[in-house]
Amino acid sequence: MPENAPTPPPAGPAPGVSEPAPSGGMKFDIGEEFGTAKRNLPPAKIVLIGIAVVLVVGAILVFTQSLPSSAGSIDDVVGVEVPNQGTVLAAINVTVRNGGKKAMWIHSMKATLKTDSGEFPDEAASPVDFERYFQALPALKQHAMEPLKVETKIQPGGEVKGTIMVSFPVTQDGFDRRKSLSVAIQPYDQRALVITK
Repeated sequence: MPENAPTPPPAGPAPGVSEPAPSGGMKFDIGEEFGTAKRNLPPAKIVLIGIAVVLVVGAILVFTQSLPSSAGSIDDVVGVEVPNQGTVLAAINVTVRNGGKKAMWIHSMKATLKTDSGEFPDEAASPVDFERYFQALPALKQHAMEPLKVETKIQPGGEVKGTIMVSFPVTQDGFDRRKSLSVAIQPYDQRALVITK
């Protein structure tokens, strides 16, 4: 072995073994330098209480912010069977009131018919087609108002009235003996307003 070879450093204590006390007399345990969950985290009970409080506050905010601030009613319904098609075209007059503190814009509208044979949803027809439907089935026009349109703006405290047109794959008798008819009006930034008659 060469004479100039460096001497290796002295071996330290085994893991988990305390080093000898330095000359100052204070004992130092290297294992405590990194800490443990028991030393660095608050007690589990406090963490669980904090999580529970955050969840309760979050649930209250979601519930109060998502309540519909609007109301409405179905004022009149006229259903006419389309000859030889087993389908009823319905003109539904609705009133929508904005009870919120900001303007409301209608995003979409649909209706759902419940009968003994099932549930039948349909999106509201475009107002562009109303005149064609009125020409083909004049009875639809007898109580119809101005079409209620997508993008209609309702000011806070205001209301709009209008007609939506939908079709259902039922006979006139099935439509007349319906269990319920509901209209869902979906604003852009609120929960849907569902009106049932």
